[in-house]
Amino acid sequence: MKISFVVPAYNEEVCLPRTLEAIIAEVKRSQCAAEIIVVNNASTDKTRLTAEAYPGIVVIDEAVKGLVRARSAGYHAATGDLVANIDADTIITEGWIDTVQRAFVASPELVAMSGPLIYYDLPKHTRALVRAFYCGGYVCYLLNRYVLRVGSMMQGGNFVVRRDALARIGGFNPDFEFYGEDTELARRLSKVGGVDFTFSLPALSSGRRLLGEGVARIGLRYAMNFFWATFLKKPFTETWLDFRDQPQKPATW
Repeated sequence: MKISFVVPAYNEEVCLPRTLEAIIAEVKRSQCAAEIIVVNNASTDKTRLTAEAYPGIVVIDEAVKGLVRARSAGYHAATGDLVANIDADTIITEGWIDTVQRAFVASPELVAMSGPLIYYDLPKHTRALVRAFYCGGYVCYLLNRYVLRVGSMMQGGNFVVRRDALARIGGFNPDFEFYGEDTELARRLSKVGGVDFTFSLPALSSGRRLLGEGVARIGLRYAMNFFWATFLKKPFTETWLDFRDQPQKPATW
């Protein structure tokens, strides 16, 4: 199956190279059919020039700022069977594509899958708190998917979906601009097929948002938006802050 990697990017000239290089290396290693689409989302820095420096990468513009607007623009430009949504500060790990391909080949009813983010630039005790949060989220995922049957769970910035399934549900929901967009998408996708969350599909990511707003505050905000998007079908938080100036550390496990 051909994979279309969609990378939304707003003022991401610093983080974008590592994200693209990880995708390029994984595509080369796996030898799968793939395309990489960078959505320049109203950037005022050198994001577009940074992406254009990599041969073969498609760069499109979305003039209206917004994560979901950028994801939607990338989806409409994609030609792959699968659309992988990878944020501009996220680094996929070795074997990511193999895990995805095996899962979708083994389960024809599977329409989407996602995995956790590992925040490589946070202290160990903070990463432990994040792991605990994921464990709690996983329990909610099992409850919602298999008991209540009201939806599923996906991690924005590290998920992949069948393009035809996205078309069947009408694409991305513009009512969700940032928080809750992944949960809302998982809820609708679960109506047309299986949506898996698995710890076997990790990706590295910057913890700059957690550093900027605080782990406890962000954890509560994500939890509230998870429940709001699942049960009330609307976001709990409708505004968000941008974090582009946190110092970047080497990405290590």
